[in-house]
Amino acid sequence: MKNNLDMILNGPVLKMIYKLSLPNSITGISMVLIVITDAYFVSQLGNVPLASLALVFPFLTLMQMMSAGAIGGASTSSISRFLGADLIENANSAIWHAILIGIFMSLIYTIIFGFFPEYIYSSMGGSKDVLDGAIDFSEIAFGGAVFTWLLYIFSAILRAMGEFVVPAKVQILGCLFQIFLGGVLTVGWFGFESFGIVGPAIAMVVSHFFMMIYLYFYIKYKQKIIKLSTYPLNKKSFLDIMKVGAGGLINSTTIAGTVAVVTATVSHYGIEALAGYGLGSRLEIIITPLVFGIGSVLTAAVGINAGANQMSRAKKVAWVGAIMSFIIIGVISIAVAVYPELWLNNFETNNLSEKYAILYLIIVGPFYCFFAAGQTLYFASQGTGKIFFPVIVGIIRFLTVSVVCYLAIIFSWSLSHIFYAVAFGLAITGIGLSLCMLGSDWKSEINRKKTMNT
Repeated sequence: MKNNLDMILNGPVLKMIYKLSLPNSITGISMVLIVITDAYFVSQLGNVPLASLALVFPFLTLMQMMSAGAIGGASTSSISRFLGADLIENANSAIWHAILIGIFMSLIYTIIFGFFPEYIYSSMGGSKDVLDGAIDFSEIAFGGAVFTWLLYIFSAILRAMGEFVVPAKVQILGCLFQIFLGGVLTVGWFGFESFGIVGPAIAMVVSHFFMMIYLYFYIKYKQKIIKLSTYPLNKKSFLDIMKVGAGGLINSTTIAGTVAVVTATVSHYGIEALAGYGLGSRLEIIITPLVFGIGSVLTAAVGINAGANQMSRAKKVAWVGAIMSFIIIGVISIAVAVYPELWLNNFETNNLSEKYAILYLIIVGPFYCFFAAGQTLYFASQGTGKIFFPVIVGIIRFLTVSVVCYLAIIFSWSLSHIFYAVAFGLAITGIGLSLCMLGSDWKSEINRKKTMNT
């Protein structure tokens, strides 16, 4: 891990990002496989369960983005800046406070989505059968939210120390186990009784539990850089995480909220339209784990360099990572836009649902690369500890798409108008976050060690 810290501070930028992001990217691919296989398993149950999954998916993704990206990223930012400034006790305190914040946030999800899901999904236009499936899924998936939150908090702690391989190995193996268990429980592999729509939820909770337990023991007993133990509640440690985490929660909410608003709007066009949009829009959401492979490296690398007062290098790291994301996701998104069957052939659906999914991919697909580059720069901005303007960009995207969706219902516009709004929102993310790189957060060279120790 110390060799990784030296590489982050002094090594060639492109080589450093490639080496550290490779295990994360493989993790992202395994997470993508879960999204694909879950949809595939549920699609074999029919369009109604698939529509139920489409209702839950934005909120399930929201929890993942908040735990891994918002609070997880804020935790990595805080810990890495302290480690870069060689303030080990401050880092230890930040670790304990990150765990407490994760537990508290998991309880919020369990209470809201575990006990009151009907009010949320009914407001999105779900019919009786669709609503029942969404509620059943939520009660299990969000009932085990604490395992998901602690899994991503522990992973964030390791990444802050420059350790990317261990959490990647754990999550890759855990994802493969989740896929296998999902097949067993959802469609009844090997003669097991099918649990239907709740099969993927059970598989997720069980796999997250085992991954979380392993990472806890690794941090507690195997690594030698930090100490995992209780610390007195400290306002400074809490605020150092939440000044980034609060903005991250807003940003995650605007991303998932945009999908939720579009989902609710599309539901007015019927179950086939909702199922088709659910298949197409999954490509946008699963890009986040892929971008996370590079983005989480940038959060730690920018944070460590910022703590060591190397802001020029931190900015270079951010730009190189964003360009990598733009190119990688650009190749994937253009291919899917030109050949939608590359994506849709992975699922079983009827012709009408497939027609809506193709329309979505043709219109929105070419703009995914902008979203990827923008999200990568957002992760990099977390490392600076200042994300006010990046969060504003997310809010602008959410409001823009929401207004168009509202007008679409009022004036009975076609689905293509909604999809064009989604595409424009992705462009806002990429262009807006690029402009944020010109701000003062990336220009000033300050003595961060003295600032953080006061």
